[in-house]
Amino acid sequence: MKQLPDLWFDATKCFINGEWVAPIGGEQLALTDPSTGAEIGSIARGKSADIDAAVAAAEDARHGEWGRMPAFEKGRILNRLGRLILTKTEELARLEAIDVGKPLTQARNDVIAMARYMEFYAGAADKVHGETIPYLDGYTVYTMREPHGVTGHIVPWNYPMQIIGRSVGGALTMGNTCVLKPAEEACLTALAFADLARQAGLPKGVLNVVPGLGAEAGKSLSNHRGIHHMSFTGSVGTGQSIQSAAAQNVIPVTLELGGKSPQLVFDDADIDAALPFLVNSGIQNAGQTCSAASRILVQRGVYDEVTSKMAAKYRELQVGPALQDLNVGPLISARQKDLVTGFLAQGNDLNIAATGEIIATAPAGGNYIAPTLYEDVAPDHPLAQNEIFGPVQTIIPFDDEAEAIQIANGTDYGLVASIWSQNGARQFRLAKALDAGQVFINNYGAGGGVELPFGGVGKSGHGREKGFEALYGFSKLKTVAALHG
Repeated sequence: MKQLPDLWFDATKCFINGEWVAPIGGEQLALTDPSTGAEIGSIARGKSADIDAAVAAAEDARHGEWGRMPAFEKGRILNRLGRLILTKTEELARLEAIDVGKPLTQARNDVIAMARYMEFYAGAADKVHGETIPYLDGYTVYTMREPHGVTGHIVPWNYPMQIIGRSVGGALTMGNTCVLKPAEEACLTALAFADLARQAGLPKGVLNVVPGLGAEAGKSLSNHRGIHHMSFTGSVGTGQSIQSAAAQNVIPVTLELGGKSPQLVFDDADIDAALPFLVNSGIQNAGQTCSAASRILVQRGVYDEVTSKMAAKYRELQVGPALQDLNVGPLISARQKDLVTGFLAQGNDLNIAATGEIIATAPAGGNYIAPTLYEDVAPDHPLAQNEIFGPVQTIIPFDDEAEAIQIANGTDYGLVASIWSQNGARQFRLAKALDAGQVFINNYGAGGGVELPFGGVGKSGHGREKGFEALYGFSKLKTVAALHG
């Protein structure tokens, strides 16, 4: 068995109440390298008893030092955490590449993004204010924001560092204590984050991390009566189960459930400026991105040009092991590869404009899929309707604005959309008409945008993370009305 690099934390244990502790059941889960298919280590298989211990530690911590700590002191801890993350950039990037399968450059960007979340939230910690409300004579009325209490966080395997940053970072900023269940496929950087938080001075019990299976540790966390708010990023089906559990406990929940995001390219668009966004937004992290732009809607006047130029870019794409830092790495698991292969089989009736290339030296056991670009796809085709979560894009022609809007809004999802046009009036018309939580004009993603509220509509979920909106969601509003005459 190939071993992991030397770690400064114990990946075989849970992090509970500021300590590394063995899972109560003593069981481990195998850790597999997506680039080779080889087993490279193990992680703790936490279960309900471990979740109970983590929730109890978090409950105690919220009534202790953390609950009394001034907001600016919490911000200082988050600021130190951000700086510590940056000192570990290369180690964290390598862990993420090995664990998730993403190329090193993309993993390195995730480290920087996680640190940036800590910096942003550190600065915001003492700047989320209440307000005074003019009311009846003799009254003073004001509002204040308070933490929910113990928040539960279930994060997926595709962007562990970024999603921990925007979710756990926001919850800590508002004074909550947290129990984090990372995806069993990718736990290493979540555990590393916990140890760095300890080094930064986060009090014991404020952050607890319990690896394990979703059906065991994840289910126990989402059903736990000691949790006061749940945050989940992942599949629609699991999100529905978590929302149902939250309803039983009558607690709020933030859900980010994926998408089928469109980019709309009009005749007057700057095609060459759009081209890198059109391609990269679909193949980044091997297409395993909730906000991946998997549908490219193109007006007929520039359809041939866009298709030709995207196809040329696709033919240049190289796929291989994460540590070789090529354009595209492997999918997270053999199971995910099978799912994507099944979707590709549904495209046998379509025209393939181009594919990327899996390099000849890619290990046979790796979970590799060649990026595939389909052209002239009908809007109702399964590949244009379903979230594939692989490096697959469809190009769909349209005639006018009305048809573009109809096609763009014609799925169950509504996470991100993009408009490529030089017509200012059109930009505003479509930004208003598109069903999406984020709309970008002549760009896609705005460089990550830690400050920009992120979330969806429809089956993309509800609630917002990132920016100040996340802080409002990770707090509850209290109104105080004083009658003083």
